[in-house]
Amino acid sequence: MSDSEDAAPRVAIGITFGNSYSSISHTTVEGRAEVIANEEGDRQIPSILSYIDGEEFQGTQAKAQLVRNAKNTVAYWRDFLGKSFESVDPTPCHQSAHPIAHDKTVAFSIHDSESEEPNNVTVSEITTRHLRRLKDSASDFLGKQVTAAVMTVPTNFAEVQKDALREAAQNAGIEVLQFINEPVAALLAYDARPEAKLADKIVVVADLGGTRSDVAVIASRGGVYTLLATSHDWEVSGSKLDEALMDHFAKEFRKKYNTAGDPRKDERSLAKLRLESEAVKKALSLGSTASFSVESLSAGIDFTATITRTRFELLARAHFAAITRLIQSTVEKAGLDPLDVSEIVLCGGTSHVPRVATSLQSAFPEKTVVWAPATRTDAINPSELVARGAAIQASLVADFDQEDIRESCHPVVTVTPHLKDAIGVLAVSGDERGHGKFVPIVLASTSVPVRRTAIINGPPAGGDVLIKICEGSKRIHVEHKEKKEREPVEADSDDSDAELSEDEEPIKSEVWHTERVIAEAALRGVAKGAKIEVQINVGPDTGLTIVAREVGGKASVRGSVPAYEES
Repeated sequence: MSDSEDAAPRVAIGITFGNSYSSISHTTVEGRAEVIANEEGDRQIPSILSYIDGEEFQGTQAKAQLVRNAKNTVAYWRDFLGKSFESVDPTPCHQSAHPIAHDKTVAFSIHDSESEEPNNVTVSEITTRHLRRLKDSASDFLGKQVTAAVMTVPTNFAEVQKDALREAAQNAGIEVLQFINEPVAALLAYDARPEAKLADKIVVVADLGGTRSDVAVIASRGGVYTLLATSHDWEVSGSKLDEALMDHFAKEFRKKYNTAGDPRKDERSLAKLRLESEAVKKALSLGSTASFSVESLSAGIDFTATITRTRFELLARAHFAAITRLIQSTVEKAGLDPLDVSEIVLCGGTSHVPRVATSLQSAFPEKTVVWAPATRTDAINPSELVARGAAIQASLVADFDQEDIRESCHPVVTVTPHLKDAIGVLAVSGDERGHGKFVPIVLASTSVPVRRTAIINGPPAGGDVLIKICEGSKRIHVEHKEKKEREPVEADSDDSDAELSEDEEPIKSEVWHTERVIAEAALRGVAKGAKIEVQINVGPDTGLTIVAREVGGKASVRGSVPAYEES
């Protein structure tokens, strides 16, 4: 019996390791992706480790230690992997153990043992400990030892960071089968649903996390994903929404207890304020009101207050607008218009806030589908999207050799040429319903090689037909309507909805323009009212092969345009 036959089969899972939360996932025997709960029942596990007298705590238990044991609690370190101390921003760690420089990398000085002296624990070792706990939770749930994983990373994760993450995972006993980008994993989770239909589309994936937001514009062409543009912003995040609530409750506390001082100026009070404000934000994502309650918030005073969702949306309106602007600017960065966007997929914890989705629904055309709990009852839990996509990918590659996986992910394979402009035909001569109109067959941003076929109407009277194969581009036609006068708005409506009425939005429509003619094909003696099938093959070198024929007839023509070059 060979060694490969003796070797135990891989047990592979999907792992999402975020700055704020991590998730583990697997595929069931029915092929469904499911997120695994850890021993405490958490499916979104805080990426936090805390140490008390040498005992290690993870997740929710560790997060609670940010109040009493902050200096021995490590949080928000994912982005430090593979970086030097001089290149990192330690701001997110100000309420936990502070990063320090150690052996050309980042470390934390913490009491992680019973020794009285602190130890310098590198960010790589902290990552290994965290991943080991995630692996153990998955192994306990599945009843068998997890040995491998597909891990998700942001689109701006450098190769040196991936190498550091791979090494940390290996030290935790996890073979990293593949790294996939977080937005691709989120989109894969939706496209892998049994009811999903394969279609060419432009999708915006917005990963709205606790400490940063990442937006990607993806062209899905024939099931192949192409990243058109990405954006990353550390000033747009769920923590900014938390801070809006923190400022509100701190002011309410000072208003009620004027002599007690500002709870934001004491480290322990600030930690309590932050944790409870995050809980209030989550409660407002589900209900219209929420209660804030903290024992001994400041100066030994207990504080309780209530807030409505409308009030919260008013307090954080600038942050909601920033999220919308970030997504719109990424679409512009891709050289697209909002009309080009077929779907917006929201993932990450902040996507649960209803105002995020409804603001995007207002900012984009009505035909654009916004996948979020507030806008779609069939939306997948945004906090589980990326992990589910990783589990689906793990199920696809688990049976392959590592060398095969590496070869399939080699840049020569994955970074394929893509079309800049669409390729299509001008509607055939004599067709009153479509004469002179460009009909796209292969859309822009489609990877090559590719084959596409379209059926177009022939001339009603029949006869000879000239078909022009052309490059085309989609442009947006804007029609401005007359502006309406605004009704007066009261200046001091502090508790009202802060949205002011805007002028009528201009009407936009899509118009195809022919850039240049690539080739011409003629069909003779086409029957009255016949249909014409046009097939376009684009080879790996972008050379074209064109086949045109009358559907059900004998007339057909074939031609080629070698070494097609995009203009």
